[in-house]
Amino acid sequence: MIGRAERQSEAARQQLKELCERCDHLAEINRLARSFATLLRRRHGHRLPEWLTQANASDIKELRTFALGLRRDLDAVTASLTLHWSSGAVEEHVNRTKMLKRQNYGRASFELLRRRILLAD
Repeated sequence: MIGRAERQSEAARQQLKELCERCDHLAEINRLARSFATLLRRRHGHRLPEWLTQANASDIKELRTFALGLRRDLDAVTASLTLHWSSGAVEEHVNRTKMLKRQNYGRASFELLRRRILLAD
């Protein structure tokens, strides 16, 4: 559903169209998922409140729950959809550090953890 329509095979597009014709909920999910994917790809954070309003108005509980989660940190989500800055590199290092720490089963001292981090690839 969220893949680009132009990259899908004709059979996949036809199958999705038939499914959406049979089920109104699926058609609504498809519409909202595609519009959200477009927001992500084009980095249109300014249009997020409009999408959230549509998701809240839907009959699909999971979409409303997802929208509520986004609203809880709306400023951060909007910034991530509009700004070119990313904390991805920092998150990578944090996850790698946690993984190295878990490998020691919590028994390692700070010095050992520091040394493993510095010597790890």
